[in-house]
Amino acid sequence: MYTLSKRDEEILLTIWDLKEDAYLVAIRKRMSGITGKELTVGAIHIPLTKLEKSGLIESHFGEATAKRGGRRKRIYNITRLGIEVLKEFKRNKDVLWSNFCEAFSL
Repeated sequence: MYTLSKRDEEILLTIWDLKEDAYLVAIRKRMSGITGKELTVGAIHIPLTKLEKSGLIESHFGEATAKRGGRRKRIYNITRLGIEVLKEFKRNKDVLWSNFCEAFSL
């Protein structure tokens, strides 16, 4: 089983949501917009590296654009393993939340 932090979970879900537009700056912008917190590049880049080494995401370079001075974006995709880990993570979380809500009649 893989251990995910809250940030890992958010990044995986954001990559899935952005699809082919999931590159570092777009991921950071989307997450900052949703959380209301301005995230640093490092706060995204470090977990991206870890998630890729774990096989939960993969990346490839997009096309070079004049707008970026000829530089290419690294596009991230969630892998099948990443999807399965997220699904398991949600199931476990749902059980814990259900138990909590039952205990406090929420």
